[in-house]
Amino acid sequence: MNAHGKIAVAGATGRVGRHIVDVVEERGHDVVPISRSLGVDVVTGEGLAEALAGVETVIDASTQPANDKDAATVFFTASSRKLQEVGEQAGVQRIVVVSIIGIDRFTEGFLAAKKVHERAIQSGPIPARILRAAQFHEFVGEVVDWGTQDGVSYVPTMRTQLVASRTVAEALVDLATASDSAAAGTNAAPIPEVAGPRAERFDEMARLFVAHRGDAVRIEGVANPADPDADLYEEGALLPGPYATLAGPTFEEWLESPSAN
Repeated sequence: MNAHGKIAVAGATGRVGRHIVDVVEERGHDVVPISRSLGVDVVTGEGLAEALAGVETVIDASTQPANDKDAATVFFTASSRKLQEVGEQAGVQRIVVVSIIGIDRFTEGFLAAKKVHERAIQSGPIPARILRAAQFHEFVGEVVDWGTQDGVSYVPTMRTQLVASRTVAEALVDLATASDSAAAGTNAAPIPEVAGPRAERFDEMARLFVAHRGDAVRIEGVANPADPDADLYEEGALLPGPYATLAGPTFEEWLESPSAN
């Protein structure tokens, strides 16, 4: 048997999850993909006990699409509780969760819900490891499409350090298979972070994206004055700290890769 046993991936068909499955398999570990489309639900627990039988490590990349703080909080609280409860019964030894850089400063939306997620997953009996990631390269196109009205796409004005989902997946598997001492971090950097090679403006990356795609859509950066966290996006609250792992490809390099198509 592999030294790290079976690794289950929750959210296995999602943006990051499908890359995690690939990386786990490429590194020679036994992988158990978990998703609703595969008949396993981390909120209701349907099929979860069977999926976690013999699993040593769970990498949790499950999510729900709504940006609404309350809906996301309900999802993450319920899924954390179920993974901890069913995982303990199955003999799971550790859970690794992907989170988001900078969430400590945010009070609203999905970012605030992820802060609750971290606390929830750490409150159970199974030791939990957290990796905070920057916004994904893949996120740019989704936001452009979400925000398009009458030939104009309204995207958030924010500074970020975009990273490829594949890069985050590799870092998650590294963390999942690291020894306890290697995963413990330091007092200066207790929660590891992974981000892209350089800080960028989201609206500028959106313009690169539509130009690469050949779209005539015009990009306009906007801030939501009703959002109490609006200034944080511009101030760089989503940028990584000094101890973060920075890894390519850059957004431009990623646009030219098969992953972007």
